Amino acid sequence: MITLRKSCDRGYADHGWLKSFHSFSFADYHDPKHMGWGNLRVINEDRIAPGTGFGTHGHRDMEIISYVLEGELAHKDSMGNGQAGGANAGVIRPGDVQRMSAGTGVRHSEFNHAANETTHFLQIWIEPDQLGVAPGYEQKRFESAEKRGRLRLVASPDGRDGSVRIHADAALYAGLFDGAESIELPLDPARRSYVHVIRGAVSVNGQPLRGGDAALLHQESRLALADGQSAEVLVFDLAPL
Repeated sequence: MITLRKSCDRGYADHGWLKSFHSFSFADYHDPKHMGWGNLRVINEDRIAPGTGFGTHGHRDMEIISYVLEGELAHKDSMGNGQAGGANAGVIRPGDVQRMSAGTGVRHSEFNHAANETTHFLQIWIEPDQLGVAPGYEQKRFESAEKRGRLRLVASPDGRDGSVRIHADAALYAGLFDGAESIELPLDPARRSYVHVIRGAVSVNGQPLRGGDAALLHQESRLALADGQSAEVLVFDLAPL
């Protein structure tokens, strides 16, 4: 079964400094029909105005992935990342994938320090498969060539193939498709899958989608991506209910 969700059906919030589209219920946007898909809880498409950002705030027991599309995002947290002497610089740019495991509790901030450029990124939350883990942070870069005409694994439970490691029964793939480029991925019908089109256009099992659109798959044995028009796509392999 495939269910399509169009970009225009997402929730939207305009806070002045932050403009955000919500694929699932988040903050003041609540839709009982769209509370998540399997263990995928949040996909927010955020645009942060120059010189602004999310002040220091806390999370617990959530796997949080940031995927920057344009601009830069400066991260600081209570683990020391993004601070002088910290383990990671904490600045993420297009091509980078950042994973923060909130676990027993972490406080962090995310800022756009650019004077004239908006930061455009995806904020993704996945429910963990175990509670109370130690907070953690990881950041890796995936070049466009690794995603061209294929699905590159960027997050997984075991960190295989150089992906970031998440404490969740889920895997995240990123791909770029244009022209004749296509791919077919076998699916476990017992699991759930979710395709989020970041930009451009692409067909998902023959169904045309454009930027911001999504396909929710359940009891499907294959995923076919084709007919790309400068498309950037995320594919989630998610836990069964």
